[in-house]
Amino acid sequence: MPFFVIERNYVERVGVPLEAAPGINVINDEEDVRWLYSFLSIDHRKSYCLYEAPSIEAIRSAAARAGLPVDSVVEVEGRILPSGELSPLT
Repeated sequence: MPFFVIERNYVERVGVPLEAAPGINVINDEEDVRWLYSFLSIDHRKSYCLYEAPSIEAIRSAAARAGLPVDSVVEVEGRILPSGELSPLT
């Protein structure tokens, strides 16, 4: 299944721990989307999330149902390591 990086911009600061995570995961399961992890900006108003999903449309559908913003979605192939090698995400 493809991997995607999602950029999200929030109007309000995102609280940590994210109390909505269990509900988001239920919606993601129903949409066949898997949230792997996220990076949160220092001001808690932007996140970059790594997801595994069948399509961009599935990600957008799950986000809409969860009330989450989706500012951009980019399909990614893997990680480039400091050695210069490409490491698959699987």
